[in-house]
Amino acid sequence: MDVRYHEEFVRNPRGVQLFTCGWLPASSSPKALVFLCHGYGMECSDFMRACGIKLATAGYGVLGIDYEGHGKSMGARCYIQKFDNLVADCDRFFKSICVYMKHWVISFAAMEDYRNKSRFLYGESMGGAVALLLHRKDPTFRDGAVLVEPMCKISEKVKPHPVVITLLTQVEDIIPKWKIVPTKDVIDSAFKDPVKREKIRKNKLIYQDKPRLKTALEMLRTSMDVEDSLSEVRMPFFILHGEADTVTNPDVSRALYERAASTDKTIKLYPGMWHGLTAGEPDENVELVFSDIVAWLDERSRHWKPQDQVRPPSEPEQLHQMAPTKITRVASSGGTESPVPAHDRTQRRSSFLCGLGGRPNQQQCRM
Repeated sequence: MDVRYHEEFVRNPRGVQLFTCGWLPASSSPKALVFLCHGYGMECSDFMRACGIKLATAGYGVLGIDYEGHGKSMGARCYIQKFDNLVADCDRFFKSICVYMKHWVISFAAMEDYRNKSRFLYGESMGGAVALLLHRKDPTFRDGAVLVEPMCKISEKVKPHPVVITLLTQVEDIIPKWKIVPTKDVIDSAFKDPVKREKIRKNKLIYQDKPRLKTALEMLRTSMDVEDSLSEVRMPFFILHGEADTVTNPDVSRALYERAASTDKTIKLYPGMWHGLTAGEPDENVELVFSDIVAWLDERSRHWKPQDQVRPPSEPEQLHQMAPTKITRVASSGGTESPVPAHDRTQRRSSFLCGLGGRPNQQQCRM
């Protein structure tokens, strides 16, 4: 199945340009929409490209955004001043997709059809925490989540002593961006396959330096916040975790599964697999993981009828200005990409995510 790829920059309410991208089946309407939440220091266009293509090849519309300071987005590299801002950016962007699907669809007549698709979150590692906080922010807007080794609880083995946390908190506003937090090489610990590991290491869009002080404290506070509210999780979810993961403890995922109030919850632990389930394992392991993910999504994807859709509509007034489209390509299921024909590009001249009806020459639209 051919896959249509598109990317562009959007601008958040703080004036920061954020990179967004997406993969769609090129010749059919997607079964459902999947919103990617990448991990700490990671990015969507390259690191999560294989994920986007695999899910789009399976029939899903896949949308991603690089957090502020991550990947191709602007901002101090991997600096998270406030985790709530990161979550709010994702929430606005994902909802803008559901409101203004016009330039995503191959047929403009299918716009309303897209709005009635099931919506799923897909979070890896820290992105799992983002997904859970998006659910808490608006419990009825999404229909479920795939959580790949989610950061939803700090293991007691690595949790800093309260005295250390207090000392760091006292100086976080003085030296917030200092890279003073010691850490081991996560890439070595996360990705098993040596060839894939080196390819990931060469990806210059991935942050590979020490965590900044404010960032580390925000992640710690977020993890503790998420841990305290695990019992409030009510959406359907599928947790996947490698039993040999040394980056996030599998017990963390077990805690989420046991404490969540959801009546539709699934967990699968993969013996011998590391943290990088979808990008760092041998090909046969990666195929197994994605086969499980697609099977779970297939069982829960549906086309909502207007009378059945109890989810509140998105709020267009929350959207902020976006820059024009950058690039559109078509990728085959084998992962190769080629330019979209010129006549197709002409039809898609305005911003593909947020084009407003009746304003074809508009240069910017709102996120």
